[in-house]
Amino acid sequence: MNLQLNDILDKVSTLYNRYGIRSVTMDDVARELGISKKTLYCFVTDKEDLVNKVMMYEFSKKRPLEQSNSHRNAIEDLFMVNNMINQIIKETNPSKEYDLQKYYPAIFNKIIKLRRERTMKMMMYNFKKGKKEGLYRNDLDEEILTKMYILRMGRMAHDEVVSVTEFTSPKFLYEMFVYHIRGIASQKGIEFLEKNISRILPKE
Repeated sequence: MNLQLNDILDKVSTLYNRYGIRSVTMDDVARELGISKKTLYCFVTDKEDLVNKVMMYEFSKKRPLEQSNSHRNAIEDLFMVNNMINQIIKETNPSKEYDLQKYYPAIFNKIIKLRRERTMKMMMYNFKKGKKEGLYRNDLDEEILTKMYILRMGRMAHDEVVSVTEFTSPKFLYEMFVYHIRGIASQKGIEFLEKNISRILPKE
């Protein structure tokens, strides 16, 4: 069996997303992979090292929006950002996040920082692109709006008022997206939104 580190990380990622981190032992991992613990420890030093590698592996699989070869405009790109974030939230096992925060706080804080930096980079890129295309207001402040966006998304994703199911539903995404675009768009951008909203963002 020509086992590679990414094969291990992919399998363990699935286990963590299904069962959480704490309940998945190194014995479980070795058994699922069909290898001995001795072989497993050729790839990682201990469970904390494995957790760190899995989280970094998951993070690296998400490609930044500005690196994609896309012909979408800024409004279409922003929908992709919203949809990507919602999909991540929907697919994340709350037990996994809880275990990571409680038992591996240093790794948790590192991942939160990386996620925030990536989102900030994507949003800054999007705001500048939208202004250049004439779809966003020329007077909008990219830095302030980026921070507002991250703060709002972070709070809503962990707020008891809105369930994860509701927050990630097509209808909720539709209303939030339209609300956001109408606040930042130029007249040209609003016209594009009204003409194309059903195409880029189905309500149901």
